[in-house]
Amino acid sequence: MPYTNIDAIEDLRERIPTFRCIVGCHDCCGPVTASPEEVARLPVKTDEEHERALAELSCPHLGAHGCEVYAERPLICRLFGTTPSLPCPNGMRPVYMVDDATEAEVHSFLRRTRQVLL
Repeated sequence: MPYTNIDAIEDLRERIPTFRCIVGCHDCCGPVTASPEEVARLPVKTDEEHERALAELSCPHLGAHGCEVYAERPLICRLFGTTPSLPCPNGMRPVYMVDDATEAEVHSFLRRTRQVLL
């Protein structure tokens, strides 16, 4: 069975460490891109919702209580705060940062896959 983009996403998700954000902070929730496979896991938003979020330099999946798709958030969102190249502006971070090889694989995946603006 061939290794698919979905397989790559699952593998990379497992390798990116998690941490607790500051409640109410959404400093890293700006416009981001995601692969079609990641977008397919997210609820569909209207053109109006996308336009409003983009005008606010936000994400259409950011609601009143934070990320509405946290469990399915794209790889780029998962990287924020886990690597010195995408630091949390409030200094939050996991105990162990993502390893260099995993970060490089995420960026390689983002470069080689079609990306959709959220």
